[in-house]
Amino acid sequence: MTQTSPAYVPPSDFAQWEHIAPEAAGFNAQSLDAAIAFAKGHESQWPRSLYYPDGKYVGLVEWNEKGPWSAIVGPVRERGGPAGLILKGGRIAAEWGDTARADMTFSIAKSYLSILAGIAQADGLIPDMDAPVGASVPGPYFESAHNAQITWRQLLQQSSEWDGTIFEKSDQVDHNRQIGPGADNSRKGERRELKTPGSFYEYNDVRVNLLSYCLLSLFRRPLPDVLRERVMDPIGASTGWEWQGYSNSFVEMDGQRIQSVPGGGHWGGGLFISAQDHARVGLMAARGGAWGAQQVLSPAYVAEMTTPSPTLGNYGYLWWLNAGAAHRPHVPADAFFALGAGVNVIWCAPSLDVVAVLRWIDKSALDAFIDRLMAAVG
Repeated sequence: MTQTSPAYVPPSDFAQWEHIAPEAAGFNAQSLDAAIAFAKGHESQWPRSLYYPDGKYVGLVEWNEKGPWSAIVGPVRERGGPAGLILKGGRIAAEWGDTARADMTFSIAKSYLSILAGIAQADGLIPDMDAPVGASVPGPYFESAHNAQITWRQLLQQSSEWDGTIFEKSDQVDHNRQIGPGADNSRKGERRELKTPGSFYEYNDVRVNLLSYCLLSLFRRPLPDVLRERVMDPIGASTGWEWQGYSNSFVEMDGQRIQSVPGGGHWGGGLFISAQDHARVGLMAARGGAWGAQQVLSPAYVAEMTTPSPTLGNYGYLWWLNAGAAHRPHVPADAFFALGAGVNVIWCAPSLDVVAVLRWIDKSALDAFIDRLMAAVG
C-alpha cells in the first residue's frame, strides 16, 4: 500500500516559505495580477488612524452606534495599507503590501474563538455542543430562565439571544444590527423583544464576548496562551501577534487575575496580527485542521464549524460560508471565510487548496475581488 506524504506546509521562518509562480500554481498570471491591482486600488475608506477628524472611532461610525455602551475600552492602533497573500498548495503564489505588519483585525477574532471552541471540545471541556452553557460556566450569566436554555452551539452560531451585560456592555447595544454593504443600522441599539434561544440570528458582539469569557472559564488560562500553545506555535506563526482585552475585562480565576479577550475591535482591543499569520491559520482550517502530519483541529470539528446554521444559511460557527441565500455558484461550494470590519478577510477554498488573505479592502469590493480571483483560477 502506497503512503502519501503530507501536503506542503511552510516552515516557521517566513524567509523560507516557498513561492510558486502563478502559472505553475494553475493561475492565469495576467488575471491574478488584475485581481491584486483591484485589491490595491480599492483600499478601505477607513482613515489610517481609525479615528475620523471629528474624533469619532471608525467602528462607532460604521455601525451608527451611540448611547451608554459606546466607550472605547481597548487599545486602538493605526492601521497599515492594503496587503495580502494568495496561497496555492500552501505556497505563496502572490503577495502585496506589508504582510508582516500586525494590525487590528476586528471580527476575524470571532473565527479564532471558534477554533478555540474546537480545542475545548477535543479536550472534553465541551462534551456536547447542545449542552446548556450554564451547566459548566458558574456565575450569574446563565441564571435566568431565558439564559439557562442557551447552548454552546447557539453561542457559536450567534443565535443565543442571551440577555444581559458583561464588562459594562449590554447585549442591547447590538439589537437590530445589520452588517455588510447597504446595512441599515438606523435602529441599532433599540431594544427588541428577545426570541427563544436558537431561533433567531443576530450579529452581536456582546454575546461573542460572553462566549470568550465562557471559554476562559473552561480553560482557566488566558485564551491567548491557549491559542499560542495549541495552534499558533504548532503552525509556525510569528511571535508578533497579540490579543488585547478591555481595561475592565479582567477577572479573578483560581487566584489569578486574567484578562478576558473580545471577539473583535468593536470597542478597541481584539486580535492584532499579520497577514502572514492569518494565512497559516487559513491553511490549517482549509485542510480540515491538519498541519502537515499534525492534526491541530479535529477534521470532524472543522466540518461542524463550516456547516450552515439553521438560523442563517451562510454562517457556521463564527465563520461565513458560500451557502444558503448568499451562495455564489461560480465560487466553490466548500469556500468559507473569516471576516472583519475594515475589511479584513481569510478566504479558504479547500477543494482548490487556495487560501487568500486580504487586509484593508473596501467592503463594497470584496465580492468583486473574489470574482477576479476565480477568473484567475485555471
